[in-house]
Amino acid sequence: MNNKSGSLVAVAAAVVIAVFIFGSSYNSLNSAKIEVETQYGQVENQIQRRADLIPNLVSTVKGYMQYEERVLTEVTEARTKILNAETPDAKNAADGELTAALGRLIAVSENYPALKSDTHFTELMREIAGSENRIAVARRDYNSAIREYNLEVQNFPGNIFAKIFGFKEMNQFEAEEGAHEVPQVNF
Repeated sequence: MNNKSGSLVAVAAAVVIAVFIFGSSYNSLNSAKIEVETQYGQVENQIQRRADLIPNLVSTVKGYMQYEERVLTEVTEARTKILNAETPDAKNAADGELTAALGRLIAVSENYPALKSDTHFTELMREIAGSENRIAVARRDYNSAIREYNLEVQNFPGNIFAKIFGFKEMNQFEAEEGAHEVPQVNF
């Protein structure tokens, strides 16, 4: 084997290795991005499940809470916002509003013993509590997927390929400002 053919083999091997590294890095970044999208779909699914329960809850509560129209309106408006939100950040903000409105509704319902003993109301509240738990789990899984994706985008050599292929870091779900405060309910 002469030097010319040896050089060609070395160049061909280098090209094959480079293509493999580029392809592997792209596939890894793309897989991480798809996992993030899948996990976000689960968050949306659970938020939709809760939103679907709200009209039944509002309808059940209306008969008992004749003087609490403002609270029912807030819940209905927050539900509309969450259904119309198109980005994860917008959905997160709308979800915070809905959670706060539901908190006020639950606090106000304490003044209606007949409502609290209504089996339909009790079952709806149990379903909504279950939905809240599912949303929390889905958010945790989503944030975990984002963490893995962001590690791929930030760490070497993924950070080089992320720039080449246009992959950018993503934001995790975070608690809205004021989420740690107890909602104020005035009668």
